[in-house]
This record gives sequence, C-alpha cells and structure tokens, in this order.
Amino acid sequence: MKTDSLFLELEDVPRVRIWFDGQPLDVPEGANLAAALLAAGVQVFRHTPVSGAPRAPYCMMGACFECLVETGGTLRQACMMEAEDGLRISRPHEDAAEVRDGTL
Repeated sequence: MKTDSLFLELEDVPRVRIWFDGQPLDVPEGANLAAALLAAGVQVFRHTPVSGAPRAPYCMMGACFECLVETGGTLRQACMMEAEDGLRISRPHEDAAEVRDGTL
C-alpha cells in the first residue's frame, strides 16, 4: 500500500490492528511503532507534563524520549517497540494536561 508518508511505503505487507487513544489503526505488522504511528497520521504522541507542549518522535533511535507512549500502565519509547496485533497505547500525562488547561 502506498501512503503519503515519508516514513512507510509498503505494498502487500500484513497489517495488524493497534489502538491509539481508543482509536483503531491498521499498521504494518512488525513495523517500528513510532514510524507506523506517524505513517497512520498521528502527529502528537504526548504533551509535556509541565507546559503541555506537543511532542512527537525526533531521533527515532531511543535517545530523546519525545515519542513516549503509555502501554499497560508503563511509559515506553514508541521508537523502541514493534507494532503487534492488539497493542493498546495512549498518550501519557493527558490527565495532567486536562487539569492544567481547566478542561477537567
């Protein structure tokens, strides 16, 4: 399948369904999770806990921690994970952002 993304141009690759913030996404099986999320159109992976600034992958090699996601109650770097069927991930610190912005 050809995409508009610069990160993935894969044809005839098996897909798996993952869930990001409750939304289903079909991504290439075994793909780098950060790249797969970017290719699926996810632009903001998290917000900083202090200022609420949006963050997304930067280094793609595990050095910068900008691609943090939460899975199973644990914070992990998306660039250091593979896409697996049924994986459920979410943006970390979103409850803090809601309290800070007064939306809670």
